[in-house]
Parts: sequence; structure tokens; C-alpha cells
Amino acid sequence: MSAFYDELETRSADARAAALASALPRQIARAKALPGYAAAFAEVDAEAITTPTALAALPILRKSDLSAAQAAQAPFGGYNALAPTGFAHVFQSPGPIYEPGGAGHDWWRMGRLLHAVGIGPGDIIQNCFGYHLTPAGMMFESGARAVGATVLPAGTGQTDLQVQAAAALGSTAYAGTPDYLKVILDRAEALGTSLQISKAAVGGGALFPSLRQEYADRGILCLQSYATADLGNIAYESPAMEGMIVDENVVVEIVVPGTGTPVAPGEVGEVVVTSLNPDYPLIRFATGDLSAVMAGQSPCGRSNMRIKGWMGRADQTAKIKGMFVRPEQVAALVARHADVSRARVIASREGEMDVMTVQLETEAQDSSAYLDSVVGVLKLKGQIEIVAPGSLPNDGVVIEDQRKYD
Repeated sequence: MSAFYDELETRSADARAAALASALPRQIARAKALPGYAAAFAEVDAEAITTPTALAALPILRKSDLSAAQAAQAPFGGYNALAPTGFAHVFQSPGPIYEPGGAGHDWWRMGRLLHAVGIGPGDIIQNCFGYHLTPAGMMFESGARAVGATVLPAGTGQTDLQVQAAAALGSTAYAGTPDYLKVILDRAEALGTSLQISKAAVGGGALFPSLRQEYADRGILCLQSYATADLGNIAYESPAMEGMIVDENVVVEIVVPGTGTPVAPGEVGEVVVTSLNPDYPLIRFATGDLSAVMAGQSPCGRSNMRIKGWMGRADQTAKIKGMFVRPEQVAALVARHADVSRARVIASREGEMDVMTVQLETEAQDSSAYLDSVVGVLKLKGQIEIVAPGSLPNDGVVIEDQRKYD
């Protein structure tokens, strides 16, 4: 198998710049023709947008903007170049936010990560990302098809059945959140079942160094992607494991959080992404994630820009167990219960697993009375703690991430 997914990964800086100078004006022109961009791009000269520097003059598009636009013009807010029925799939993510999905070759561009892990023909990849409503399962399945691997669409949960299937089918690779692979491996060990998984492509949460080392000790190469439901793959690791290499079909900028102004080279800022996908042209889409550009080129030979990976959130949104929890969801939880004055969600770690604790200010005593609301609004199960009214800090924090990322 070739070391590289395609020749684009090793292009010279000049060749990449020339390709971008051709692709960007076409993408901006597509965007200008869409209702979602009509007002913001009315005076934009698409032919003049040929470089990241020129791109930086355009307005930022935030997820809150997308949500408001979708409420006014369902389902995609006028940012879609195809009719909703022109896509292969439509998805709902927490918010709710609706995203389209295509069936064209590597539509979400996950193939680069899978290839970098060494997944290809002859592999059976146990895809433990969700297939229900949200797109992660289909994103990785599309990437698996692109590299010629066979997919076991395992989804989430039912760990004993996951172990049974992996053993019976001879799964050689895993796709899913970083910590769920450990759950499967530990359960297989407890059952005395031997598995053949030696490659793992993970996402949806942080891959902590201790967990990566545990997989390495078990003979598993584990690499991670940085992707979103809206944009698909943004950046991915290679076996060099020195930062994350930006995908060839997006433009990544690092800007001062809350603005569209690029930071100085190497400084931490908010990740803003322009997708070159013609079906869904998101222009300067602000992810809310923090990262920084790394100097130099990856030792693996891939020549595109590198970023340091996920370094936290520019806002209070946190990804817990592979799902985003947003401040507006916490507010909605409080609004459901007249006796709850304030709430705080705490993300922590227990061993190698994410833990969500929901603290509720109320005079009530029975925490179980709030379980259905927590699951219904936050889309995750978590521990619920009742705290006295007035006891939570008055610091504006509603989501506190206590996890350490170094």
C-alpha cells in the first residue's frame, strides 16, 4: 500500500497555492448564488478571492448563524447547493442542527485518516460511531469505502455483542471514540476472547496520551482525526504523530476568538474553516475550537499545513463522550424545571472514560426526577447532583471542563 492517499498530500507549496487560486473563486461564486450568503456576499468579487489572505476579508459564519438560518429556511438555511432530496442522507445533530451528507467518493474526506492508519483492502473495520440521526457513522463508512475496507456497522453499545462480532468476523480495525475501544478490549480480555484489531481511527473526543500508549502496548496503532458534522474531516494525524495535517479540500485559518482576524503565526486562536465541497459550501465557518499552526512540515512527507490539534473551546461548549454539550442546552434544562434556579455541567475523567456530572440548584431531594430531562436535553446520561440554591459560583460558567489535555 502506498504511503500516501494520493499525490495531493505531497504537493509543493506553489502547486497547492495555484490549485487554491483556481478553486476558491469558484467556491465563492457558488456561495454567492445561495440564499444563505446573498446579503453577506452581495458586494464580494468572487474572482478576487484567490488566497487565504483575501479570504480573511469575508465575514465569519458561526453555528448560531446556521441555526438561526435553518429556523427561517428549513432544513439547511439556504447554504446548500443541492436540494435536500439531492443529498444521499440528512442528519440531525444536537441543537438541533441539520446537516446534509453525500454518497460521492469520500464525500466527508475521511479516507486520508484511514489510509494513514494503514486501513485498506483486506481490513474489516468495526465502525463504532453512531448511525442514528448524527452523521459520524456514515462519515467513517464513506472513508472506509474510499480505501477499500469492509465495514461492520457496529454502532454504539452492546459491548458483549461487539466482542463476539469482532472475534467471529476477524475485525482488524476500529473506528469510534477514543475510549470505547478500551471498553471492547477490556471486555474481550475478561471473556477470554482474542481479537485481531491492530489499527484504530478515532475521533469525537480527545485521545489522551496515556490511552494512546495503552493501545500501543497492545499492538494497536491509534491515530485521530479532527472533524465536524458540518465540515467533514478538517485535519488528521499521520504515523509521525507530530500535530495534525490539514485536509487537502479545506482552508484552515486560526483567528482571534470571537473575530475573523487571523492571529500571528503560532499563536492559539479559533479554528475557522472554508470547505471546498461544492454541494455544501461553508465559507469561513467558525468551529469554536482552539488550535494553533505548527511551523514546518510533517516528517511523514505530507506537505500541507499542520495544526496542533484540538486545544479547547473558544466558548464553553464541551465535547463529552463524543457529543457536544452547549450552553444553550444547559439553559433549556433549567427552563424545564421551575424549581431549578441554576445548573452547571462538569466534564471530568474516570480512568480513561469521560464522565458528565450535572449539578442542579434546587430545594428538591430526589435527583432521579431530573434524569429524563438531562438525557432528553443534553442527549447524554450523566451523574446528577442536587446542590443548595445559591451554592454554585456566580461566574457565568455553565459548562466546566476539568479534563487535562497534556
